[in-house]
Amino acid sequence: MTRASLDKQPHEVAAMFDDVAAKYDRTNDVLSLGQTRLWRRAVAEAIGAGPGQRILDLGAGTGTSSLPFAESGAEVVPCDFSLGMLTEGKRRHPELALTAGDATRLPFADGVFDAVTISFALRNVQDTDEALSELYRVTKPGGKLVICEFSTPTWTPLRTVYTEYLMRALPPVATAVSSNPDAYVYLAESIRSWPDQPALAGKIQQAGWSKVAWRNLTGGIVALHRGFKV
Repeated sequence: MTRASLDKQPHEVAAMFDDVAAKYDRTNDVLSLGQTRLWRRAVAEAIGAGPGQRILDLGAGTGTSSLPFAESGAEVVPCDFSLGMLTEGKRRHPELALTAGDATRLPFADGVFDAVTISFALRNVQDTDEALSELYRVTKPGGKLVICEFSTPTWTPLRTVYTEYLMRALPPVATAVSSNPDAYVYLAESIRSWPDQPALAGKIQQAGWSKVAWRNLTGGIVALHRGFKV
């Protein structure tokens, strides 16, 4: 597990996301100061999905992140381990093929996706390395990986302000807008302990991905990592 989640078992993390499912997307918009939609748009552009392609959107939650892929004409499979998130997603988006699955034991055959992506969820997986290997397994040769995750701001003053926001401002804001404020304290801690851009790139390469690179968004608060299965 990530360093910040060592005291939480996978079922506890799942239950936490079940609790916040109904207000999750709205809360994220508030806490990110509206940046979430820009980050998701960057993911969609990086994937470049189109008709005839099959896309795995892992950690899809309520399916909001999957909508751009569906709108492109691609076949998208939103997958998440939180049944509460999936239930809420099915209520909102009955047209999506929402699927329950564990990132470390994906319920898919080898080489069945043209592209795989995971946004703001990899740091909550029990075993990051195993998840990256599983994503590699289910991707077709020549396929693409795109990871969007909170990272380390590259400008020191921004990094200081961002850390202060995470640990001081985020909890009271979450208390005002979320059904489970404690969940967002956990998420803040998981962001602080997450590997920086080069360290995550190293993990991706170790899982077998080639041509690994990243692009910073919002000054490195978020990073978009890419890799290919050659």
